[in-house]
Amino acid sequence: MSFVLSLRKAWEGSQSMLCVGLDPDPAKIPASLGEPDDPDTVLRFCRGIVDATAPFACTFKPQIAYFAAARAEGQLEALIHHVHRAHPGIPVVLDGKRGDIGATAERYAIEAFERYQADAVTVNPYMGFDSIEPWLAGRDRGVFLLCRTSNPGGSDLQALDVGGERLFERVARLAAGHWNTNGQLGLVVGATFPEELARVRALVGEMPLLVPGIGAQGGDIDATVAAGAGRATPGMLVNSSRAILYASKGPDWAEAAARVARETRDALRRAAAR
Repeated sequence: MSFVLSLRKAWEGSQSMLCVGLDPDPAKIPASLGEPDDPDTVLRFCRGIVDATAPFACTFKPQIAYFAAARAEGQLEALIHHVHRAHPGIPVVLDGKRGDIGATAERYAIEAFERYQADAVTVNPYMGFDSIEPWLAGRDRGVFLLCRTSNPGGSDLQALDVGGERLFERVARLAAGHWNTNGQLGLVVGATFPEELARVRALVGEMPLLVPGIGAQGGDIDATVAAGAGRATPGMLVNSSRAILYASKGPDWAEAAARVARETRDALRRAAAR
C-alpha cells in the first residue's frame, strides 16, 4: 500500500489531523520512569506516550536527533515496531531532515526505511532533485520535503525572490510537478506562516502537508486549518510535540498527554467544521 493511501486511511480511521511528535528530552522525562541517561527510559516514556495518545492521532513523528543524542537508536527501532504492532494503521514519519546526494543519500534511505521501518521521512531538498531521487526508490514510502519551515530564520532563504516567485513557492511547484515521480511527496510547511501555508496549498492541490508549529511554538489552529486543509481529504498532519509530551511530569504524565492530545484533536476538528 502506498504511503498516501495509508495516510488517507489513517485520516478516515482516526477522524484526526493530529500528528504527535516524539522528541524525548531525558531532562524532562518523569523521574518515575528510570534514570534519565538510560536509553530504555526514553523507550518507556515514548511507548507510554504512543499508547496514551494513539486514539487521538493520525500519525506519530519521532525526531531522530533526540534518540541518537540519548544513544537510543535501538530503542527508536523498538518504538516504531511497537507502533506498527500495537497501533496498526497509524503511520510513522521519521523526522530526520536528511539532505545529501548519491550513495550517501541511499544509505540514509536504507537507515530510515529498512533499519527503522519508517513509513515516511523528512528530507531537505535544497541540493535539488539529486537529494530527493534516492528516497523515491521505496515506492510505498512517503517523503516530506522542507518547504516553508516554522522557524523565523527560514525567511533568510525561503522567502528570497527567484525569478518572480519566492524560493519556497518554487520548491512547492517542483514537488507537485516533475519531482513527484511516484506520487510519494509531501511538504513541510509551518503553522506560524498561515499566508504562506495557504499559498502552498493553492500550488500543490491535495498533496499532504506536514505542519509543525502549533502548541508550544504558538501557531493558531483556526488559521492553520483554514489555510492548509485539503478539499477531498484533511490534507494535513498537524504536529504537536512538547505541549503533549510534557503536559505533566507527575505520575499522571500519560493521562495528561492523552488529555492534551484529545483537546488538540478536538480543536482541529472544530476548526475544520467552520
